[in-house]
Amino acid sequence: MKVSEILKVKGNILFTVTPDSPMLDAVNAMAEKDIGSLVVMEGGDLIGMLSFREVMATLHANGGTIGSEPVRKHMNKNPITITSDTDLNDVRRMMLEEHARYVPVLEGKSLVGVMSFYDVAKAVLEAQSFENKMLKSYIQDWPAEADER
Repeated sequence: MKVSEILKVKGNILFTVTPDSPMLDAVNAMAEKDIGSLVVMEGGDLIGMLSFREVMATLHANGGTIGSEPVRKHMNKNPITITSDTDLNDVRRMMLEEHARYVPVLEGKSLVGVMSFYDVAKAVLEAQSFENKMLKSYIQDWPAEADER
């Protein structure tokens, strides 16, 4: 399965922030939109990611307050990125190796989406459920009560 297949189902709503935005504005946007990350864009280029991990680190560093510093100071400046052609198994491996919960999807320099660990887990579960149903339909006389579990 490719990233493009997941993005088709997920949709392409993107939430971004500029690096000079105050952290408080970014945190408020994340809370209001119920999202776990913002892509940091400057001049049309991806320059970082801000996720709840960076927000928590900021809170810790500032004694429990967000402070008035810009996103630039706290963002992940080197997020891993993927393309629409990236295979889901490669995405899973990269996310696990890098401890990344959110990964921007780029086509060239253009941002086309963000894959979350939730998106990956959901896609894997749906693929496994489909495969399970196909295998059960292949096996003749599968007990109906087994499907209810």
